[in-house]
Amino acid sequence: MRSSLRMVTPWLAAVLLFCGLRAEAAARPAISSQCASPEHRRLDFWVGDWDAYEVGGGDRPVARARVEIVLGGCGLRETYEQTDGLVGESFTTYDASRKIWHQTWLTNRGRLLAIEGRFQGDSLTLQGPQFSPAGREERLRGVWTPQDGGVREIAHTSADGGATWRPLFDILFRRHKGEPAPAAGASAGDDLKTVAALDTEYQAAVKRNDAAAMDKILAEDFVLVTGRGKTYLKADLLAEARNKSTVYERQEEIEQKVRVWGDTAVVTALLWMKGSSEGKPFERKLWFSDTYVRTPAGWKYLFGQASLPMPAEH
Repeated sequence: MRSSLRMVTPWLAAVLLFCGLRAEAAARPAISSQCASPEHRRLDFWVGDWDAYEVGGGDRPVARARVEIVLGGCGLRETYEQTDGLVGESFTTYDASRKIWHQTWLTNRGRLLAIEGRFQGDSLTLQGPQFSPAGREERLRGVWTPQDGGVREIAHTSADGGATWRPLFDILFRRHKGEPAPAAGASAGDDLKTVAALDTEYQAAVKRNDAAAMDKILAEDFVLVTGRGKTYLKADLLAEARNKSTVYERQEEIEQKVRVWGDTAVVTALLWMKGSSEGKPFERKLWFSDTYVRTPAGWKYLFGQASLPMPAEH
């Protein structure tokens, strides 16, 4: 978190997000398969180079924040530099064993904070104890929400164990000048349509065994994890398409929903597959969660996770 924009306790940096997806998407590190799940990736909307503005405080930034994906996508690291000289760093990660998000925050003024929590809708809420220089304990609660191409962070404190809360700060992260805009002139609605069409196009390319078309859509560090835990990389899928080891009658989404958070989009789809693989017929329906990221070359398919096949219909 930050401070009362003075007292500080900024924010997260860890899994969520992804792996090394910077807001510049061109230099995007590979994602570890252990940290590539949709839940690990949910905070990636915060990755980037930001100017932080106090809501209602005018058009002058109060801080600069750089948030990057580290450790193979298993953590987010934030470097936060306030205009009054305060500097802080946070690490944020998703603890899959407990199904909870954790952030540790430390400043150059000796402030230390450890907070935890979960997503509610699109917002991540983290809270935990913080101590004054005199040793008095209070609770601090921070909420991060994607908003208008940026990220809003609101913090409150409580001196009575959470019975009542008072505002601490309310800041909005906007991309630092010179940082590429999410999409020149594109609206959220445009992004929804673009990603939906791209995902449909990808399934059609798979059906045709069109390796060239698949190559254009897949990110270089693409990872697919099946319902049985098997992992495929981009090279694996392109080789399979070139070998035409699978012949498809159907490879189409019969349900599809797209959600966009800044430079990250997730497609949830029910996929109907029918054909033959190495001469053996198959037909199955399964759910997919496909993660796309915006790059200077356009949207790219970065990560896919498939369910086990749905029970046969009778």
